[in-house]
Amino acid sequence: MAVKALHAISQGRNGVGAFILQCKRVDLHYCDWAGSSRGMNGFIKSLLPKFAAAHPEIEFTVSPRPAKHPVAIGHYINGRSKPICVRNMEPYEILKKLELLRDASGEKLKKVTKPVRSINESVRGIWSPYHGNGMPL
Repeated sequence: MAVKALHAISQGRNGVGAFILQCKRVDLHYCDWAGSSRGMNGFIKSLLPKFAAAHPEIEFTVSPRPAKHPVAIGHYINGRSKPICVRNMEPYEILKKLELLRDASGEKLKKVTKPVRSINESVRGIWSPYHGNGMPL
């Protein structure tokens, strides 16, 4: 009887190893005549087409908002939104703010009190080879 190798194909296992971008939509509001929207107008004309083409999974909506400061609002899959006022910013500064919205999770900012989060807390704490009897180096 001959031994045959099994041909295994990589399979998805409940989303393990899959990355889902948390930001689903970005709204850009600007004013046509206000001086605080000068950077946003330049961003929309020059940098937004490249940024939108690089991120097809994000929906971009651009709408005028007369007599108001420009705002970028990120909407996330958890239902939250995060607005950032971009008044008097240059186009590349606005690009950095949009990258911040893209990379954010949409969760509220939390103070980190413990370095490790776990469902089951350990009674003994975090294991380290340098505690206890120690390891010879």
